[in-house]
Amino acid sequence: MAPPPPFRVEQWMDEFETTAKYNLAETCCASISVDELVSFSENEKAKVSDVLDSSLVQTYGEIRGSSALRDNLSRLYSSKAGSPLPPERILITPGAIAANHLAFYALLGPGDHVICHYPTYQQLYTVPASLGAEVDLWKSKEDNEWLPDYDELAAMVKDNTKMIILNNPQNPTGAILPKSLMVDTVNLAKEKGITLLSDEVYRPLFHGITPLNKDFPPSILSLGYANTIATGSMSKAYSLAGIRTGWIASRNQDIIEKCQVARDYTTISVSQLDQSVASFALSPDTIHSLLGRNIQLAKTNLELVDRFVIKHDEFCSYVKPVAGTTAFIKFERDGKPIHAETFCKAVHEKTGVMLLPGDVGFGEEFKGYVRMGYVNRTEIVREGLEELRKFMRKEYDDLPVCD
Repeated sequence: MAPPPPFRVEQWMDEFETTAKYNLAETCCASISVDELVSFSENEKAKVSDVLDSSLVQTYGEIRGSSALRDNLSRLYSSKAGSPLPPERILITPGAIAANHLAFYALLGPGDHVICHYPTYQQLYTVPASLGAEVDLWKSKEDNEWLPDYDELAAMVKDNTKMIILNNPQNPTGAILPKSLMVDTVNLAKEKGITLLSDEVYRPLFHGITPLNKDFPPSILSLGYANTIATGSMSKAYSLAGIRTGWIASRNQDIIEKCQVARDYTTISVSQLDQSVASFALSPDTIHSLLGRNIQLAKTNLELVDRFVIKHDEFCSYVKPVAGTTAFIKFERDGKPIHAETFCKAVHEKTGVMLLPGDVGFGEEFKGYVRMGYVNRTEIVREGLEELRKFMRKEYDDLPVCD
């Protein structure tokens, strides 16, 4: 196993996040406290002690994850599926980043071929490569609403293709893989015996498409193929990044067992306190209000971003996101992409607005692109965009462009 290359998104966040006045690189819905979480419960008698039991003895707890949390996740994955997902098919992990890493570590190795939906979170293609797998990128196309081409995927499959990795909704574009494309992808994987892993960490946050739309994407676990894996967490759509709670779910018990065997070497268990908070958030009394708050926040703030892009359409353009928390905006001047890293550093220094340069976070081919997170608190997004507007008027023309 070779060390993976530097994780540039996380290094950028680490360098600038704590000093940003207006964090427009944040990918989580505006984070909440435990007190705020309790206020979302439809049970008027709910109190903090229902979330955090101070009398609970802090042992390792249930090794694979608390029954209460896995029951709530089972209910969520089963609600739109043809058959229930048993709680035993779910493993709790320290965030989705650990879930993804664990699945790759358990299932991939030298000689395997992997296809990864792209652009996406760097972990999803660099970790498989570090394990010795050959990785090809299934590229989304901006001129087609950030959709990738199914025929290209089919042509990429080899005899040794072990896994296809999806990110749905997609980071950084906010695009979705529509149901029809998912069905075709599942059928291809089933025919070839390929495991499908879908990072669904942004999945519950649909704000530009409804379940009534024929393109609305179900979870990968709802399409009738056993060799599928969904990973998720409490960080993005549920505003609870600080509790570091994620999961692996699969309809194939053998996949879960392989992940558990590998998990013994990395995670004895996840904090009982963290799981208690997660279980409360995903309970029937709480989840609808919490998710409703975040979907409305996304809708409100995305309109602010949309007005900014329209106002500056001589310099920037994007495909408006339909899900998730991020937009991928291209900045140009005189027909050439702006030097995004210089742009983002200058904006941070002069205004306190934090953005993420696309070529730093997602690859050299994304020169001029900037990922913007827009589901922070509305006042932060509004004030940050105003500061960015001032910067565009005074400083933008002096920034370097790429050749």
